[in-house]
Amino acid sequence: MEFSDPIFRRISRIARAKGVDAYVVGGYVRDHYLRRPSTDVDVVVVGSGIEVAQALADELHTRLSVFKTFGTAMLRVHGVELEFVGARRESYTRDSRKPQVEAGTLEDDQLRRDFTINALAWSLNERDFGELVDPFDGMYDLEHGIIRTPCDPDITFSDDPLRMMRGIRFAAQLGFSLEEETFDAIARNAQRIRIVSRERIIAELNKIVLSPVPSMGFELLELTGLLERIFPEMHALKGVERRGQHAHKDNFIHTLKVLDNVARRSDDLWLRWAAVLHDIAKPLTKAYDPKTGWTFHGHEVLGSKMVPAIFRRMKLPLNEHMKFVQKLVFLHLRPIILSEEMVTDSAVRRLLFEAGDDVEALMTLCEADITSGIDAKVKRYMANFELVRRKMKDLEERDRIRNFQPPITGEIIMRTYGIGPCRAIGEIKEVIKEAILDGRIPNDYDAAYALMEQVAAEQGLVEKAGRTQPGTETIILPKA
Repeated sequence: MEFSDPIFRRISRIARAKGVDAYVVGGYVRDHYLRRPSTDVDVVVVGSGIEVAQALADELHTRLSVFKTFGTAMLRVHGVELEFVGARRESYTRDSRKPQVEAGTLEDDQLRRDFTINALAWSLNERDFGELVDPFDGMYDLEHGIIRTPCDPDITFSDDPLRMMRGIRFAAQLGFSLEEETFDAIARNAQRIRIVSRERIIAELNKIVLSPVPSMGFELLELTGLLERIFPEMHALKGVERRGQHAHKDNFIHTLKVLDNVARRSDDLWLRWAAVLHDIAKPLTKAYDPKTGWTFHGHEVLGSKMVPAIFRRMKLPLNEHMKFVQKLVFLHLRPIILSEEMVTDSAVRRLLFEAGDDVEALMTLCEADITSGIDAKVKRYMANFELVRRKMKDLEERDRIRNFQPPITGEIIMRTYGIGPCRAIGEIKEVIKEAILDGRIPNDYDAAYALMEQVAAEQGLVEKAGRTQPGTETIILPKA
């Protein structure tokens, strides 16, 4: 929708007929100048926004959603969401980010906005239709890439602490810088984030994770003191400890490099979260050996166990997305280990089996995890990863290992030997699975059945199927 769209002229005419002024304010105006797509239009009416919205909905014969509690109304036109609200001023109490609202002027409404670039307005009034109303130099900030509050930033952030997260999110999304006093005010008010719900915080954090260069957002969260309060596990990654000649890398900086590497290749939110969490257990597994230096043994195992608790606390979904992140954290060292050693068919089969359909995402994460500044080392790893990929393709075409289930099921074993559920069934299935993964037998029914008979004989199972008379019981005899 362009500003020349007839819908804006309709709103102008309706506002004039009702004797009120109307303006397009906020994100739509900002994104127009940034040449970013936008499908949300906020219309501020100096008067009743609901009445103007109702008249527009009547003309267009479309459904209107009214939210009287908030004094807003919303309708959709050609895929664009138009929200109407009366101009207002706001005041806050210390322990809540829910404002007390009263009618106000356009400038009152612009002043309550979080940042100058979101306070830009276009007039919809006949006398000055289309003119920019910019009392806080938002266009200057937009042109110079600055995030700044319209009024005292301490008041802005103390009133509604979520604005601190939004400011950092805008900086990450747009590649802008926080104005110095705005940055300092976030640091001074960081403790106020405690009154914001986790759902609101994670909504902003996800947008930071999805931004073009997410490390910008996380660095600002850390520098302002917000990260320690909203994501202490990630804050704990920061820092370098040195003993003698041994020092480990700063795992916070490393994690941000991995995240940016993944972001260059994928917009998948959950793959990016896997990058954020892949080394999350390193502070808890850190150990020092005077001979070998710093180690983080088992951090992938402990990290995968930490994922559900982190998702639960941060109000991230406890579904297949969480399981995907958990799997990638658990497996993220496997391809790296493969690339350091001789790439055997057996090891690649196991990787395919465990990663399943997520193997490509895993490889993307592992390639992003190579952040060495030594070019020769990076090239060596990448060449070996390419060898792993070729072997995976070859083995998958030949053995159909990805997501495979052993050809011999528990039901087949029970029917063959006339037994009920027991430990022996699991043992037989495990031997068959391992034999296929090791390449000792092909992934087909006949070979698996023959191995089943061999293992059953070794376990002392006597086949009674087909030998018993009707009505007689099938029994299991131990090997003499």
